[in-house]
Amino acid sequence: MARTLSRFPSMPQAPGRLLMDCCSVFDHQSPGGLCGCCWALRPRYKRLVDNIFPEDPEEGLVKANMEKLTFFALSAPEKLDRIAAYLSERLTRELNRHRYGYVCIALEALEQLLLACHCQSINLLVESFLSTLRLLLEADRPHLHMLATNSFVKFANIEEDTPSYHRSYDFFVSRFSQMCHSEHEDLETRNRIRVSGIRGLQGVVRKTVEDELQVNIWEPRHMEQIIPALLLNLQQDEDSSSGSPAEQTEVCFRELLSRAAYGHINNAIRPVLMHLDSHTLWEGHGFAVRCFQIIMFSIQSQHSHLVIQQLLGHLDANSKSPASVRAGIVQVLSEAAVIEATGSVGPTVLEVFNTLLRQLRQSVHYQQSGCYDNASERKLQDAVVHTIGSFANTLPVYQRSEVMLFIIGKIPVPGIYPDLGSAGSEGSRMIQVMLLKSLLQVSERYENSNLLTALPSSFLEPLLSFTLMEDPEVRLLILSILTSLVDRQHNAERLKASVTLEASVLELKNEGSSRQDVLFIRKHAQRLYRHVYLTCKDDSSGRSHYLALFTLLAVLSLELPNEEVLVDLIRLALALQELASSNQDRSLSVLNRCGILALSSALLNLLSHLSQSPSLRQHITEVVECRQKEAPHLLPEHALCDKPSLPVGDLQLKEEFLFDQSKISEALTGSSYSSHCDRLNTPYTPQITDEDRLSKRKSVGDVVSLQMDFYTLGCPRTSQRAHTEQITFETLKKTIEDRGVEEEEHRRLLLVEKFKTAPFEEIAAHCGSRASLLQSKLDRVFELIVRTPPSPSNQASRSTPLHEMKFPDLCVY
Repeated sequence: MARTLSRFPSMPQAPGRLLMDCCSVFDHQSPGGLCGCCWALRPRYKRLVDNIFPEDPEEGLVKANMEKLTFFALSAPEKLDRIAAYLSERLTRELNRHRYGYVCIALEALEQLLLACHCQSINLLVESFLSTLRLLLEADRPHLHMLATNSFVKFANIEEDTPSYHRSYDFFVSRFSQMCHSEHEDLETRNRIRVSGIRGLQGVVRKTVEDELQVNIWEPRHMEQIIPALLLNLQQDEDSSSGSPAEQTEVCFRELLSRAAYGHINNAIRPVLMHLDSHTLWEGHGFAVRCFQIIMFSIQSQHSHLVIQQLLGHLDANSKSPASVRAGIVQVLSEAAVIEATGSVGPTVLEVFNTLLRQLRQSVHYQQSGCYDNASERKLQDAVVHTIGSFANTLPVYQRSEVMLFIIGKIPVPGIYPDLGSAGSEGSRMIQVMLLKSLLQVSERYENSNLLTALPSSFLEPLLSFTLMEDPEVRLLILSILTSLVDRQHNAERLKASVTLEASVLELKNEGSSRQDVLFIRKHAQRLYRHVYLTCKDDSSGRSHYLALFTLLAVLSLELPNEEVLVDLIRLALALQELASSNQDRSLSVLNRCGILALSSALLNLLSHLSQSPSLRQHITEVVECRQKEAPHLLPEHALCDKPSLPVGDLQLKEEFLFDQSKISEALTGSSYSSHCDRLNTPYTPQITDEDRLSKRKSVGDVVSLQMDFYTLGCPRTSQRAHTEQITFETLKKTIEDRGVEEEEHRRLLLVEKFKTAPFEEIAAHCGSRASLLQSKLDRVFELIVRTPPSPSNQASRSTPLHEMKFPDLCVY
């Protein structure tokens, strides 16, 4: 104003005041009055703005005048707010008059000013620009919505030098999300509106996600608008061409997730789960899988375990939903776990498997109780088993070992682990099968360097104990698990494909064994052979069991090709032949006997090729040829096929149909197996006890028995008493716990009930009495074990010097 008055220095006071009032009116843009009459007296910025509009709007922006306006704005940045306000006023006036050509010109001028001006005063220009875009987005013209969206995207790509503390984009998030749900009657127009809305959301994300001073776009109130809008267009992907809503949505969705930090993942995933729930998208069509594939590939790999946790929590929350919904969530988990292999699972590995196993048990309970459709529950169980395997394959080797131990610890054992409520023993059996299938999924891709770490005692012992169960399916799964863990050279697939007598045709891989493998087989071989023998002896074993047993023993011989293992396997094969040929207890059917004989022949044929002994191979070949001529039902290609050919009536076995132990021993004499021929001549007999009697070390009971025998030799008169009080392992066991299995189970149930209902004083008294009873029994055991040698009745013998005493011959070395 001072500069305006300085033009008229000689003007009197009253006219000067009048001129000041007129200039004030012009500057404040008051309508009417002198503004409409004296265009030359208007401010320069207004005249520059007016000059950019042509007489005909189709001619477009006057570029020369626009350059003048831009130069003026750069020269006088303090005028930016007035320029923007006047442009906004012109745009609003033309919008109200439906002169949309001038509206486009005004918006283009605002865009050029935004692109040209990067000073601190740009915030003043931005506020007018955003208010103008709000007016266009609130109009009822789709082309204006798209025009405003394009301008906003250009603004979002501008990198501002100065922060803004008061700018808000809530309206734009809401409006762009609404555009994504457009249901315009014209398909082309609808797609264009939706694409504009998606691009607008993409612009909001770009503008706000990098600036901490802007509105937090990751808040739930924003994500609950953005994510459903994107998923709606991602779901309707009939047109997957370039520029379609689905294609543009995927680009925006990936960009949004790629910018998500650690604390934003949950807010971004929760609306996805809600959208899939509300639109029932877990079932079929694969949209949920595709959606989470995009998520897992887009987020940072170190954050992927958060998505897995969200899915697990959602699976627990839907534990009472239909099986198809739970199966859909499990399928998504499986696909996400495969993608997550490159990332980090985090410290909740066992929690993941615990959740999956809990869902498996719950599904079995629903199936037994009839709450849901059995077919859907079976699909869910298969999906859970597959997911466990997929997830375990993403873990390092040491964690897979822990997972296998964890799973086998969850398998219900009769008499130890309680049954599944009302489902009873059948429910427990189904859980056993499902958990063993899960364990098989983990073990199939378990890569181990040595058998000692792959099959530790804590895992092998409970695994072998399941081979003695009555359920044939359980035994078959155990054999498959053992084979997958032993088979490191992947020979099992070739053996399963063709159980042929020509081992050279199979092209089996045979590499050396390590020191750890030798230690493993020396420690666990006899226990393993014992369970193989007992599995063959079970009359419920069938063709699949004998095939699995042959595969296991063949893989074991290929993984450990040393003389000791081969001799033990030959002894086992001959023992199986004796079992099938004698059939003393008449419990084995003709099918079982033919299967066992076919198993032994296939195993001996393979061992003859591995032994490199021509004499042994000749004997095996002679027996096989004899069987082919007169008894083909004793060979694996006939006895172990899908439709075995069995003899009518009882099985007749001639001497030439059987392998001769003496001939086999003679064939191995003079070779590298000569040192083991003595063991070969000793028939294999499975022991009732475990490793104690099979190892070279003596058990505690054997040591005590030896001590008692020593006392007996030195004191003939006390021999009868020593024999009656001989202490063995069974004696110790009966002394400590002298009850039957049924009594023990009944006592355990009564004890549990008593601890639930009895008062504390009674429980304390009972525990005290039990402790004293146990102590008295232990004292009795120790008295029997630690006994001083009986002294002779002759008093003179006590004074005999130690060096003159006569000891039994067995004690003299």
